[in-house]
Order: sequence, then C-alpha cells, then structure tokens
Amino acid sequence: MSAPNITPSGVAVDTGIVCIDGNEAAARAAYALSETVAIYPITPASPMGEFADEWAARGDLNAWGVVPSVSQLQSEAGAAGALHGAIQAGSLGVTFTASQGLLLMVPEMFKIAGELTPTVIHVAARTVATHALSIFGDHSDVMAVRQTGWIMLSSSSPQEAHDFAAVSHAATLEARLPVLHFMDGFRTSHELNSVRLLGDDALRGLIDEDALLAHRGRGLDPDHPVLRGSAQNPDVFFQAREAINPFYDAAPAIVQDVMDRFARVSGRAYSLVEYHGAPDATRVLVVMGSAIGPVRETVDRMNADGDAGGPVGVVHVRLYRPFPSEALLDVLPATAERVLVLDRTKEPGAVGEPLFEDVVTALSEAFMHGRRDSLPKVHGARYGLASKEFTPAMVAGLFDELGSAAPRLRMTVGIVDDVTHLSVVPRAGFEIPAGPRDRSAVFFGLGSDGTVGANKNTTKIVGDLTDLHAQGYFVYDSKKSGATTVSHLRFSPDPIHATYLVDRADLVAVHQFGLLEKLDVTARLKDGGILLLNAPFGPDQVFDMLPAQVRHDVVDRALDVHTIDAYRIAREVGLGGRINTVMQTAYFALADLVDPDAAIGAIGAAIRKSYGSRGESVVERNLAAVDL
Repeated sequence: MSAPNITPSGVAVDTGIVCIDGNEAAARAAYALSETVAIYPITPASPMGEFADEWAARGDLNAWGVVPSVSQLQSEAGAAGALHGAIQAGSLGVTFTASQGLLLMVPEMFKIAGELTPTVIHVAARTVATHALSIFGDHSDVMAVRQTGWIMLSSSSPQEAHDFAAVSHAATLEARLPVLHFMDGFRTSHELNSVRLLGDDALRGLIDEDALLAHRGRGLDPDHPVLRGSAQNPDVFFQAREAINPFYDAAPAIVQDVMDRFARVSGRAYSLVEYHGAPDATRVLVVMGSAIGPVRETVDRMNADGDAGGPVGVVHVRLYRPFPSEALLDVLPATAERVLVLDRTKEPGAVGEPLFEDVVTALSEAFMHGRRDSLPKVHGARYGLASKEFTPAMVAGLFDELGSAAPRLRMTVGIVDDVTHLSVVPRAGFEIPAGPRDRSAVFFGLGSDGTVGANKNTTKIVGDLTDLHAQGYFVYDSKKSGATTVSHLRFSPDPIHATYLVDRADLVAVHQFGLLEKLDVTARLKDGGILLLNAPFGPDQVFDMLPAQVRHDVVDRALDVHTIDAYRIAREVGLGGRINTVMQTAYFALADLVDPDAAIGAIGAAIRKSYGSRGESVVERNLAAVDL
C-alpha cells in the first residue's frame, strides 16, 4: 500500500491505495459525508448498506466527528420514507439500492426533488424484472426513474465510484437537487480494483459550508413553522413546476465546479462529458458506465493500427441528468460523420433507447440553430443487458457496422438475434494484447467452497505487497451456493480498465476436478500456460484421468500441468470441503507475483482477518493447511 498524499498544510489528502470493490469505494465516501443512513438490502447494492451498518456499530466517525445513525427499514419504500423525513429535518441523508428496490422509492423521489431537498441515493444498477427476474446488471432501473427530477451521475470504475460518491454529496447541497449516483451492478459494484481513497479532511473540504448551513436552516422546526407539501389547484401548480427551471439550468455547471474542486484536491480530473480518440474521427461511439473500458482500449488499438475504416473515437457521458447537451457538443469532433449511441437497457415500443434519444435531440437542435454545420447520422445499439459480456471484439464489430455502406439504424451486440436479425457480429480475432508485465488468472470453483473468498484475498495481497495494480472480478450463478463460480484476476503495472472477462489467462485453476467434464476450462488459457488442478490423483495418474479434449490441449498447446489433492489436505487439518486456503497457497507458489515468504505471511494475516471471528481453532486449521 502506498503512503498517503500530504498537502503543505499537513492535511492527509488521501489514505493511500487499497484494493476494494465499487460498493465499498462508494460507501466509504457516503458514510463520511452523511449523518442519517436508511438501508434495506437488495443485490447487488446490499454491501453498501452492510458496510455502513458495520462501521456505525463499530463506532467509526464520519468527516464531522460523529457516528451516523444507521437504520434498516422494512422495505425500500420505508428506507425512502425515512430518508425523506431525515433530510426534511436538515440532516445529511443517504440510502443505497437497485432494481425493483429503486422503483419502490419513486413516489418519494418525486417529492424529494420537487421540494428541492439535497440527498443522495447510490445505485448498483441492475436489471428490472420483466419476463424473468435477473439479479445482474444493466441500466434499466436507473432509466426507469430518469423522470423523477434527480441529478444522475454515472461512474465507470471502483475509483470513480469513490470519487463520484464524494462529488454527489457535495453537489447536492449546492444545487439543492437530489443526486442519484449509479455504477454498473456487479461489473463495477463487485469488481475489486486498486483505489486511492480520499481522507476525511479532504472529503469534508469538498463541502461548501454555506450550502450546508443553508440546508440546516431549511430544516423543519416546530419553533419556526412553515408550509410545505401542501395541495395545489390548477391556478398555481403549473407555475410552481416551471419555477424550478433555474435550478436544473444551473446544475451542470455546479457539478462541473465540484469536479474541478475535486481535481485540485485529488489530482483526478473529470468532466461532465469526455472525448477519447482521434481528433479527426469519422466514426464515434457514445457510451455511459463501465463500457468505456473496452471501448477506450479498442479505440486506441484501432487508431494505432491505422484501421482501414478511418480514425475512431468515443464520447463518455458521465452526467446524464440534467443532460449536458452543451458539453456533448463541445467534445464531439466536427469530423464525425456517423455516431453510434450505446444503451444498456431496452425500452420496448420507443423510437430509440434513452441515451440515444437524448443525443439525437442535442445534435438535431444544434444543427437547426446553427451550432453545427452538419448533422452526423446517428444510430442506436443495445448491449450488456443483465451483465451480458461486452468485449473489444464486439466494439470493433460495432465500428465495422458503423463504417459499412448501409449500417442499420438499430442494432444489438453480444447475442445472436435470429428473430429480428439486429445483432452485429464481433470482429473475428480482435483482442487487446497484454503488456509484458501483465499477469492474469482464471479460477473455476463451486459456490461456498471458498474459492471466491480466497481469490478476493489474493487480489488484495498482490495489490498491497507489490507495485502492481490488481483487479478481481467474480462470475456468480444466481443459484449461488453449490453453483459454479469463475474468478477472473488481472495484475499489471498500469491501471486496469478492462471491464470484461479474462479470455487468455497465464494460469487457470480448476478447484473441482469434475468441472473438467462440464466446462471448457482450457479455452481461457493461453498456449504454454499453467493448468492447476485439485485432483485426487498423483502426477503419474492425473494425465490419464483428464477428459480427451483436455489431454489434447495439454499436448498440442504445451500446457504446464500441476496437481494437488486439496481435499486430502483439507480433511487432514479438519477443514472438511473448504479447499480455498490450499489452492490459494498453490497459486502463489506458481504465479511468481509475490515473494513466497511474504505471500505466506500475507495469507496468514488474511486468514486471521477472515476467520478470526469463528474462533482460534478455525484459524489454526487454515494455517495448518497452508503449511501442508
């Protein structure tokens, strides 16, 4: 872990780099800048509330030196109601939610925005149940509440989840409008990455004290009664609704001003809308959220290779409401001839998806009123619904479609649409090459066998003990316990922005030998890579026990196979079927990422932290497994 940055005055600007997920990154800032926390659990936003509850129970102080009040309500509707009441009294309030939970908050959201009351909801954006329930991520929930009048701010990485959580809590006080800060569920909320956290003094320094005092002054007080929340008739209601226009007109500039102050404190600069790519790009994608990772990588590679279709670029939208039309027009290259807007949601029956319609409106009005000399052709695409994978090959395929003689007006990517035939074919063989010091690994396990927990600890250990950036992403089955889990780990000397699965790993570990018959595990392993097996067979037997395709790959692709009987070791030390500690130790022995002695010490520390509450005997058994 790096040392904290210190200002000339001696104030700690940040607390150094830690390896945490997006939920914790957002919750750290939210907890520090709140006094009242109303929670109700829902996947994948539950950890934000759980962190706040744990910290309050432990007596951790917020940035003003008090312990926030954390209350779990009976539903998301109750959490929204409690939040509404707290902020009406002048408190700094926050809640966390997703999907149907967010929809249950809609009535209160309309009221909170209509009453010009500052607060923040942090959302791990998730699919709304339609023909089926899905716990996985897309933008259908946040797009379903875009009409409520909340400022909407999108983060695309765990680092941004922390940063934009802080920006949200500062901007809401100055704008007098509530802020909905959202990140992609699972892809960002549960992704472990290297994050530089702001210290409490720096977080508090972002808050405008005058705006905070004004919020306090507007709090309901029985000694100073005011009229609020009345009924209105046709004679005045319309006028009152239009009277809020100046607040929304001012909101984009306020958010940008807070971002600018944040940059002076942290060194990390953000804009409402950002452009990346060739200044003379003729084909441009517009995206929001974690999709910016593979799109940026693809843009860089295509431009570096001199793509036959010409230069390309991407517009990254961070502020979604109020929609920043001027900022979009400022960054979109004048050379753009074709623009493809990507939406991570589906709005059946609409002319187009929400972000697409906003971009079309902004560009059309600019052309009609002389802001632009020409109007690019604008196309729409859907991607990534319910956490469907989105890769550089798909991005390249979208650019290819955009550069074709007659690109479709509407399209999808990531699926094969054999019904309406809207799907775009990914570009065959297109990959982002790994750097010379980049390392990656994929682990196949079963829910509740400890694989995911061990890999989370592994990611943090490498991030803490080396100069490498670390990323861990974990693919769960919705059936959870007993279902297959796949852990994807990346380590690099450079920041890791690849928000897609590892497909060419240096090492693949199979923690359940039976999975070799069910899954094509070697497909994710690069030629000459390491295959680590938990197997009840010795080195002289294991090759003959492998499925035919795996044996073929071992020989033809020169795979380096290692085997360990993790279940035997676990039984010997009394761990039953918990093989995670054994396999974690084997991984460090093979991966050449951390000095072996340092790795063993770090594993021991992680064991004590993870299992200390379960008693010393559990800790000792896990430590014995490491030794064996």
